[in-house]
Amino acid sequence: MTESPIRRLNGMKASALPQRRTVAHFLPDNPVNGVSVHPKGENGVDDSSDTASTESQMNGIEEPKRPTMSRKASSPMAPTFMVSAPGKVIVFGEHAVVHGKAAMAAAISLRSYLLVTTLSKSQRTITLNFRDLGLNHTWDIDTLPWDKFHDPSKKKFYYSLVTELDPELVESLEPHLQGVSKGHPDRKTHIRSASAFLYLFLSLGSPQSPGAIYTLRSTIPIGAGLGSSASVCVCLSSALLLQIRTLAGPHPDQPPEEAETQIERINRWAFVGELCIHGNPSGVDNTVAAGGKAVIFRRFDYTKPPTVLPLPTFPELPLLLVDTRQARSTKTEVDKVSNLKSAHPIVTESILDAIDQVTCSAQRLIEDPNFEGISEETLAHFGTLIRINHGFLVSLGVSHPRLERIRELVDYADIGWTKLTGAGGGGCAITLLRPEAKAEVRQQLEDNFANEGFDRYEVTLGGDGVGVLYPAVLRNGTDEEGGEEIDQQKFEEAVGVEGIKRLVGVGEGWKYWQRATTH
Repeated sequence: MTESPIRRLNGMKASALPQRRTVAHFLPDNPVNGVSVHPKGENGVDDSSDTASTESQMNGIEEPKRPTMSRKASSPMAPTFMVSAPGKVIVFGEHAVVHGKAAMAAAISLRSYLLVTTLSKSQRTITLNFRDLGLNHTWDIDTLPWDKFHDPSKKKFYYSLVTELDPELVESLEPHLQGVSKGHPDRKTHIRSASAFLYLFLSLGSPQSPGAIYTLRSTIPIGAGLGSSASVCVCLSSALLLQIRTLAGPHPDQPPEEAETQIERINRWAFVGELCIHGNPSGVDNTVAAGGKAVIFRRFDYTKPPTVLPLPTFPELPLLLVDTRQARSTKTEVDKVSNLKSAHPIVTESILDAIDQVTCSAQRLIEDPNFEGISEETLAHFGTLIRINHGFLVSLGVSHPRLERIRELVDYADIGWTKLTGAGGGGCAITLLRPEAKAEVRQQLEDNFANEGFDRYEVTLGGDGVGVLYPAVLRNGTDEEGGEEIDQQKFEEAVGVEGIKRLVGVGEGWKYWQRATTH
């Protein structure tokens, strides 16, 4: 049987895993938490094992046997908890990837955060509150189309592999989306987000699921090609899977195989959310948001998913991300390259092949068994590849005067290597920073960016993927005092990127699922 490209290329196979004390063990054990660990078949028989085996093998994964979990005594409400997932940038290979070549995408430290507040048993509602989008809507749990999603011919389980949406299930959501953000200028975006949320909630939950408020904040610019929607979908997927207690939470001695299984489970359902939002996503954005670090991906046949190879040894690198604030159309930029290829096939194919070689050169550097991180020499090598890649993209005609101005300012300051990222024609540029850049030079560059209307973010490239903060407590007290709980009001009132980062940003208490890092 052919294995999934993700697993075949990653060279990993999950094995029977030991049972461990996890985040899920701390959630209350009562019927309101919905799906059981062993879903029952039509006749009340536990058929999860056979179904899981079949569907897992479809994705090249043999999931471990699911022993009955020992759980703590029930409590009336689960503590508030938080999950977080990163955005992404294309480091190498944009546009070439459209024509069957390799591309490399990596996580960035701009992240989405989801706060889950469980309500009392008497409150039978769920609320999606996405403050930064202006989306805030509440649904009555008991009136949702459970009969459709739990029909024996439709029902999916937490371990299911879902590669396409069920049109009947999508249609059943329409009456429940009619009241979302009426009259709001971004209503289409709101409806897509709400659709993803409801599809996941109904797929993973049950009519007995507890009422809850799902509050989202994000530091990722929306619509800039940075994977903001995938980051949100990974947050929703992981939060809902944690609520139904089907994830082994991250812990220091977690075997890589176990972590890999959890990441894949989160990734599968995040992809379903991306299907709701984008229709035909590549799966790359959610894979990076779930697993972090970086991936290599290719797509030879657009009727099939891309092959995705995680790069768990990708180093963390200092990056300057600059948003041109110039609107652009991905379709327009892709069409430019296709038209150029039609007019000059040999020359264009040579440029695309050269971009492919740039990506493969970076991959070889990272996968070298002797690679132990970025020295000054390897940083310069990586930076040179970034500069070369940008030159090829300019040759394809997908840059923009605003992008070239960013490159010009960075080159004049001589603080790093710059390229556009994503479709081009606007959007964002990335600069790999030299470690010796002087503070006054960087400050002058920041002033120039501000004066010319650019937004800039200092980020880390290649960091962690999805993480959990359980319970959602600020580590601002003594060991005896504990910390201050992050409540919904504090979270909503955090101002801007810096305000969100100061309140809930990556720090003490956060735990992450980690891929294996062996070569």
